[in-house]
Amino acid sequence: MTTPTHDRPWRTATPVQLRDALLDRVEERLARLLAEEHRSRRTSDPRSAVLVAGVADLVQAGAERAHPVICLTGYLAAGGDPDAEHPVAAAAALELLDTCLMIREDVRDNAPLRRGIPTLHISHAAEHERNGWRGESRRFGEGTAVLAGDLALAYGDRLAVRLPDAARELWDDLRTERAIGAHAEAAAATEYLDDAWPAQCLDGCGTGCGAGWYGLRHALLIGAALAGREDLHETYEEYARALHAAWRIRGFLRGGPGFDGDAQFLRDVFFDARARDGAEETIAGLLARADEAVSAARIDPAWRTELGVFARRVAGCE
Repeated sequence: MTTPTHDRPWRTATPVQLRDALLDRVEERLARLLAEEHRSRRTSDPRSAVLVAGVADLVQAGAERAHPVICLTGYLAAGGDPDAEHPVAAAAALELLDTCLMIREDVRDNAPLRRGIPTLHISHAAEHERNGWRGESRRFGEGTAVLAGDLALAYGDRLAVRLPDAARELWDDLRTERAIGAHAEAAAATEYLDDAWPAQCLDGCGTGCGAGWYGLRHALLIGAALAGREDLHETYEEYARALHAAWRIRGFLRGGPGFDGDAQFLRDVFFDARARDGAEETIAGLLARADEAVSAARIDPAWRTELGVFARRVAGCE
């Protein structure tokens, strides 16, 4: 029996409304998971509740939810059911993976703030010092923060373990690539081998790129896999390759995380108005490639348009 349209209001919703509704469910899933964990741990062992609270504070402090948005975009564009539970679990898992890697990056960089609040290694070190506990405050703070990152990843795995095989394999591969990429980025900077101009991204980053395109690629492919649309693999891969390169060039032009120091010197010394115009033309060409990738795909026209809008938003062309 066909379900009446009025029982499924999403049939008349716009792509953005559909994605926002799914994102609201992702927020609820994350909040419920962390609240239940904190309540359970606080009762059984107050010390362990501190780790959960640290993860919850970071997750709830506000963020773009970049990879959940990308995953849900890929899922809905592939014709996925907005009422399904798997995309919600996958998107929440991706956010927890981001949280894990963010905590570890803050420890490596000794960053004082994240999302407007003290980073975990700083707050735990301060707690140690205030209480006059035994040992070195800095090491205690860093060690506790790393464990909080491990906990965030464990929660992500808990959500991802019940995904269909194809999506779960992509999740496992993404975990590996992002860990290797983070190390490669840190090692390149330490060895003075990092390149301020993201030339390698123009052809698609390979294994070991700290800002690798696999973050975008895998999130899209997980969405397609959950929608049962493996036929979109090549389409999403080409779209991700072009969009990632456009995003990286925009990041170089604007400066900010990942593009300070040597990048600022390169911009100031070598990037005059003509060079910037050339970079803008490169971005426009990459976005045209992204559009071309989805133009012939079996995707609803409304979602084809949204993928174009989304690409321009990511590349800072709005």
